[in-house]
Order: sequence, then C-alpha cells, then structure tokens
Amino acid sequence: MTSESAETHWFEPLADHLQEAYLRYSFTRNTQQEVDHIVSHLLLKPGQRVLDVGCGPGRHSLELARRGISCVGVDISQRFVDLGNSSAAEEELEGLVVFERLDARKLEFVEEFDGVISLCEGAFGLQGGPAALDPINLVGDQSVIAGMTRALKPGCRLLLAAFSAYFQITHADSDHSDFDLMTGTRHEVTEIKDPSGQEIRADLWTTCFTPRELWLMAQAAGLEPLTVRSVHSGEDWAADSLDVDHAELLLLARRS
Repeated sequence: MTSESAETHWFEPLADHLQEAYLRYSFTRNTQQEVDHIVSHLLLKPGQRVLDVGCGPGRHSLELARRGISCVGVDISQRFVDLGNSSAAEEELEGLVVFERLDARKLEFVEEFDGVISLCEGAFGLQGGPAALDPINLVGDQSVIAGMTRALKPGCRLLLAAFSAYFQITHADSDHSDFDLMTGTRHEVTEIKDPSGQEIRADLWTTCFTPRELWLMAQAAGLEPLTVRSVHSGEDWAADSLDVDHAELLLLARRS
C-alpha cells in the first residue's frame, strides 16, 4: 500500500458524516468513570497537561479540563476538532483545552506532557485497511505509539486502548466481520447515521492486538510497560486482569 496522507485517511469521511452523532454510540458512555481511571492511573493533578491522541469530539479531554487538567486533543477529522473546540467555548474551557487537526502518525511534540492517552481506538488501531503502510500492518501503529512516547515528559505515563485479538477470535461466530489473521485487521461493513438519522454504508478497519504485542511495542518505543488489562469502553473499565470476553485491552506504561 502507498502511504496515506492526513487528507486521505479512510476514517475522515466517516467522521464528517457522524458529526456529534458519534456521541450516541454505546462506547462513549461512562466518560466520567473512564476519566476517574485516567486520573488515577496517570497520577494526574490539576494544573498538569495531557495529550489526547485520536480525541474524536473530545469527551475525555473536556472532562479532564472540567477537573482543572489542561489538555491538547488531536484528531485527523477536522469535523471532530471543530466540535471539540465548540464544546470548549460553550463551557468556557478554552483556557484549559484546545483541539487541533493532526495525523497521529506524525506527532512532533517533545517532552511536553504529564500524561498521554489514546482511547476507544481513536488513532492507534485505525491504521489498517487503506491506511496500512506495510504488508503486515505494523508501521502505522508503531509511528503512533512512538510519537506518543516522545510527547511524554520523562517519568510520566501513557494509557492506550486497543481492540483485543483474543476477543475477536473468541466471538468470531457472532461477529459479522472478516478478520485477517496475518495483519490482525478486523474489517466490518456497517451502517452509520448522521445527527438527522441519515444512513450511509461504511467500511471499518480495526487492528486487533494481543497483550504481548502491546507490551513489546511499548518497549520498542522506549516505554516501560506496567500493566495490560481487559476493558470495554462504555461498559466496564473496572477489570484488573485479562480475559477473552472484554473487547479491548488497556496498556499502562511509563516513559523511563
């Protein structure tokens, strides 16, 4: 595959169609509880600064800002960036949170943040399909985690969600999707609705990972992995172990 630019990533036209309807999907529930976990696991305090990679309309960044934690949210979708900045203005949070359109594979921040997050497959894990940079679908996600690592101040922490390969294989019989065993890419054709209810047919490509892969990728990026556990965005972030019945994995790591 040829390299995809920020202007051609397959996710952007989907975000243009979804707009604020993105926040109606079940995986966006429980934002406050998820941010409780973010604050606890990243050891955050008011006045510190967080980078939210693949922030979507900014639900985690906005909730962190409400708690006095400064945020920069980045997303490849200009539509989502505009929605985030509009919400920040409505809540008078512009001094604490800002949203920018950036390609997560090309982050240029260097030791600026007290914490970095990428959740709900907002950027990491969306580099398969038409966005793949190599035949085995590793380069794009490696670039994302490397940029996130550089953005962290030494000693600070990262929280990264990724779709679980264990879940995908275990529940394959009930899942109307295709799974490429070599690239770990789940391909689904589904219907998505805009705020007015208008549907379009959409292709979704999500890369799935094992806990071991996430651990090794973190080490390769210069991070010290601390834990990997099973979670399900919008439903359950309380589990403290690994299983095959939660859709996601959550990596906690620290920059040495």
